[in-house]
Amino acid sequence: MIRRLINKNGLAPRQTHLAVIVLPDEMSAFQAYRLLNYHGISPENVAIVGQGYSSPDRIGLLRPRQIAFRKAINWGLLAGAMGIAAGCVLELICNTDLSQVLQLNPRLLLIPVLGGICLTIGAVVGWLVGIFGEGTAASIFRHHLNRGHYLLMIEGTEHLVRWGQEVLGHYSTSRIY
Repeated sequence: MIRRLINKNGLAPRQTHLAVIVLPDEMSAFQAYRLLNYHGISPENVAIVGQGYSSPDRIGLLRPRQIAFRKAINWGLLAGAMGIAAGCVLELICNTDLSQVLQLNPRLLLIPVLGGICLTIGAVVGWLVGIFGEGTAASIFRHHLNRGHYLLMIEGTEHLVRWGQEVLGHYSTSRIY
């Protein structure tokens, strides 16, 4: 249900928004779903996540560890590549004679060492961003699902998502779940 945020070419991000509403039971989730349909929001923009409906894995709700692992790899590779590039630039700046650059020089070991240090730092930063950033929201949603609650997810344009929130806001109760 929750689509990728990249268009068919894989180049530009889509302008999609997402709202997640936590509901206490199956009946209220289904009533909210029907209410959104009644007010003109297409079923392809709404998903119910919970027992008997879509699973979190099916709609793309990753586990916090998966998010942190992906962020660590992405940030580590990016930082490692930048470290290697910085090492190459430093070697070229420090060595004005190009014939010495092509020879095996112990200073050239600085390039992979700098790349490895940057890769490690980038991986740690990516892991922390994954755990304390996106992983926190995923953890909260999974906690609600483990307690038997349901998630109602609305995805689409900003206008559509706001309209869905307004519709549900008019019919919601003041109870906190």
